[in-house]
Amino acid sequence: MHSAISRSLLVLVSGVLALAVTPVATAAPKPPAQAQPCANKVMPPPPVDTSEKPRPGETAPAPLPVPPVPVGGDRMAECGLVLPKRALNPPEGNTSAAWVLQDLETGDVIAAKDPHARQRPASLIKVLLGLVVVTELPPGKIVVATKEDAEQECTCMGIGAGGQYTVDQLLHGLLMHSGNDAAHALSTVLGGLDATLAKMNALATRIGATDTRAATPSGLDGPGMSTSAYDMSLIFHYAMKNPEFAKVVKTKSFEVPATGGKPVVTIYNDNKLLGSYPGFTGGKTGFTDDARHTYAGSAVRNGHRVGVVMLRAEQRPTRVTEQAAKLLDYGIALREAKAESVGRIEYRSPEAVNADPANAAPNADGASNSGAAAAAEDPFGVTGWIITLVVFLIIVASFVIGHQRKKAMAGE
Repeated sequence: MHSAISRSLLVLVSGVLALAVTPVATAAPKPPAQAQPCANKVMPPPPVDTSEKPRPGETAPAPLPVPPVPVGGDRMAECGLVLPKRALNPPEGNTSAAWVLQDLETGDVIAAKDPHARQRPASLIKVLLGLVVVTELPPGKIVVATKEDAEQECTCMGIGAGGQYTVDQLLHGLLMHSGNDAAHALSTVLGGLDATLAKMNALATRIGATDTRAATPSGLDGPGMSTSAYDMSLIFHYAMKNPEFAKVVKTKSFEVPATGGKPVVTIYNDNKLLGSYPGFTGGKTGFTDDARHTYAGSAVRNGHRVGVVMLRAEQRPTRVTEQAAKLLDYGIALREAKAESVGRIEYRSPEAVNADPANAAPNADGASNSGAAAAAEDPFGVTGWIITLVVFLIIVASFVIGHQRKKAMAGE
């Protein structure tokens, strides 16, 4: 009998040892799920006018490199609709070329369309400028507006040359009413247009927005301007974590005192869902001829905090804000149905992605592609636990065999 028990235990130990030397399936990264080339993978669509023509003596910047592994998970490389399994199609009538729905609490990408297709942000890039402002400038700092600030191509908050404005007042004009005059004034105090663009692009790089390059602080079209629905979702996610930013985009109206020959100016938030969509928590709108209509917004309902970004949309057959509201409804419904996510909002630098394609990139289910990532979460490691189990089984086997031998020697 003792020999049968010994054989059984040896078989079990052998099986566990075989498992110990078998590579973990998640150790190797999955190749991007991309059956066909995606439109605008490298560059936005061609401009419709001369707004992106380089200045005399300058050349257009080269396209941004495309990371070898899609930021946000394998499914973020897919073209067209990217939906959870068995999910219903999104509402009809959406005109945007690319969009992303995200859970602002968990960072899950709920659903998407062409998430990494490169488009233009229009005034959504002011979210990035706003982040630089709240990081570097005290809200009470006084800015004296210049004639050039006041003469910017509008939309404008209406500042006057020589007027004195606080950074906080300009930030409200920038984000609530998309003031290009406010963008120029803030850029001046940040060190000028070139310095401001360098800071904006450095921030985009630092948080991992690999499709994004600001060519103008205001979002007006310029050579090399680029983003994606995924990137703007990442930037919006990052921004909404900042209390100062989140407070401004949720403000319905804001009064700027008379200054610089201008009377009192009341700024109204141009995001039409604020006050009309239940639980709306703010966002940003944009438009240029090249970018078309762009939109970001978020809402909280039934404990779900969902954000939407839309790029290259049109106002017909329904207004972009109505299209955004339907997408928010859709995203909240998918959260309530506990549908699986299709990706993750992922803060990584392009250098990290290019240097290590197996770098802990979450899959759609939140698991890591990297065995190294799993080891980081569990320093002891899978192999360590398997070896511990093997040693334990050997000890048990030795005890049982020894006990059986004693019984046999005693004649039992």
